[in-house]
Amino acid sequence: MATGECPNTPTELLMEKCDVQLETNGCAHHTAELCRERLVVRRGQPFHLKLHFNRNYNAKEDTLTFTVVTGPAPSQEVGTKARFRLSEALEENAWSASVVKQENSILSLQINSPANAPIGLYRLTLEISSGLQGSSHVLGHFTLLFNAWCPADSVYLELEEEQEEYVLTQQGFIYQGSAKFIKTIPWNFGQFEDSILDTCLMLLDVNPKFLKNASHDCSRRSSPVYVCRVVSNMVNCNDDQGVLLGRWDNKYEDGVSPMSWIGSVDILRRWKSNGCQPVKYGQCWVFAAVACTVLRCLGIPTRVVTNYNSAHDQNSNLLIEYFRNESGDVQSDKSEMIWNFHCWVESWMTRPDLQPDYRGWQALDPTPQEKSEGTYCCGPVPVRAIKEGDLKAKYDASFVFAEVNADVMDWIQQKDGSMHKSTNNSLVVGLHISTKGVGRDDREDITHQYKYPEGSSEERDVFTRANHINKLSKKKETGMAMRIRVGHSMNMGSDFDVFAHISNNTAEDMVCRLLLCALTVSYNGVLGPECGTKNLISLSVESFSEKSIPLRILYEKYSDYLTDSNLIKVRALLVEPATNNYLLAERDLYLENPEIKIRILGEPKQNRKLVAEVSLRNPLNVPLTGCSFTVEGAGLAKEQKTVELPNSVGPGEEAKTRVDLLPSQVGLHKLVVNFESDKLRAVKGYRNVIVGHP
Repeated sequence: MATGECPNTPTELLMEKCDVQLETNGCAHHTAELCRERLVVRRGQPFHLKLHFNRNYNAKEDTLTFTVVTGPAPSQEVGTKARFRLSEALEENAWSASVVKQENSILSLQINSPANAPIGLYRLTLEISSGLQGSSHVLGHFTLLFNAWCPADSVYLELEEEQEEYVLTQQGFIYQGSAKFIKTIPWNFGQFEDSILDTCLMLLDVNPKFLKNASHDCSRRSSPVYVCRVVSNMVNCNDDQGVLLGRWDNKYEDGVSPMSWIGSVDILRRWKSNGCQPVKYGQCWVFAAVACTVLRCLGIPTRVVTNYNSAHDQNSNLLIEYFRNESGDVQSDKSEMIWNFHCWVESWMTRPDLQPDYRGWQALDPTPQEKSEGTYCCGPVPVRAIKEGDLKAKYDASFVFAEVNADVMDWIQQKDGSMHKSTNNSLVVGLHISTKGVGRDDREDITHQYKYPEGSSEERDVFTRANHINKLSKKKETGMAMRIRVGHSMNMGSDFDVFAHISNNTAEDMVCRLLLCALTVSYNGVLGPECGTKNLISLSVESFSEKSIPLRILYEKYSDYLTDSNLIKVRALLVEPATNNYLLAERDLYLENPEIKIRILGEPKQNRKLVAEVSLRNPLNVPLTGCSFTVEGAGLAKEQKTVELPNSVGPGEEAKTRVDLLPSQVGLHKLVVNFESDKLRAVKGYRNVIVGHP
């Protein structure tokens, strides 16, 4: 024995290894797909570690103290740093650690985080004190996410199927088309795909609030309201190093057409690999889908919603005015318009900054339209506040209220300069607000969550509260009525008829002038060239009768001017010279693309090669050149794959190719496909694929 050494002095306790229990924690925290190489856990819920020591741990002689830190300037005062000792039991809603079991020199622990801890990347260290001796060890890093499974977390969801849909599901649908022809577009959100979590954390770390005061920003990441507002700002690049550059002029040659994207993964990977340079190009559903991916990845329950006939009201007067000439053409470029459809996202959370009944779905909109507190973001605002007409609720309630409730007024300017109000009963703002159903591939209509039934006393109360005098004073028109009717077949490449259907509900015969025209149109209301017109100077409509006037729309007229939205606006203006009344009717038509057929060859098994055969028949009377198929699917392929077809595809012929897949995860997945060519663009298809165990 060496001189001076006491026989009872214990050997210094040293840590030899830390096992972060990836599989156990990943399963318990619903982060298995993120926990393959790193520890990702959810706040308010214990996670497990196994510490391997050089000898048995003795609680009477050894003291273990843990420290967790997040952000570049961690501080206990602002909640980004915590020190806590190993104790007998976990402390609820606080950073704490306790022993689960001890097997010789292996100590199994559980560590608990508060349900209101800031999310983000943490470093975990351990200080060991054995008598007069001590050592410090970095146990590693872990990422902490919001927790929809924890009742104390502000994003808690009660129903398991909603937790599954709004946090864990990596594929879904976005609704486009028109109010009378709702089109389902598949989308690969891919929030658990490789590198996406790192990209989402990077997005938080390049936001202007972080760059201005990193400590304050990291502290505020405890609030889903704050994080949603940051994400709404960072998905567009108008103020910062955001992800997407918006463009709406159909000139996308130096980037990707917004209609061509089929998922968020490719967009986020491009943004990260290009040093946070904006990805070209986005429109509303792309902004919304990318925001949905980021928020689901961070653990906030989120869904994409679509509002048909969506108003963009700049001056908050809840009124969109169109000034037209005698032919019904809009006279000037307007930034205030009615969008055919508009997409945003909703996220689920409590609102401690607002009244208690405003918990639940919150609308936020990353499409850059108007500034909010100096930056291009919108929301989150409680959907309940929109329904109740509370325009003071944070954030941006008046803008979102107008999107679903604004009134539309049309003015016709005659040659002498006089202005006449026209009646337009065909355009109602805020229709068929849609999102994907929970656990199924069906559309769910959630309009009732934004609006009371039309004409109800509750609706009148809301308009009074919102000072919506236009809606309150609106009278039902009688006499002449007109609407646009369509035939059944409106497929891309076909010729078809539309009709101005006129009703004379008076006791007098009427002689009118009818101007009927069709124009290509983008989904945000920007009109293109005419593709059909009819001008009837003297149209007789007998008393108490109806008349349908047809307009033939030819493929050869619209083919060169149709945007990727596949939309044609039909407008009819009926003028009664005797009474100087103007009656306007409009309808947006969606031309249906051909179906993409997807065959899965072989039985889908995990980690076993699979082949998908994709095909499309050319519906046009001209050949298609520059044809390509692009496929992707979370859990089915590591990355997006594009196959270019070497030959043109003649009229009626089939474009076909095969793509190799390697499913990595068991369960239900969606293979999403996009087809491009010179004459037929952004055609979408999908197929559900159930992958079994090997």
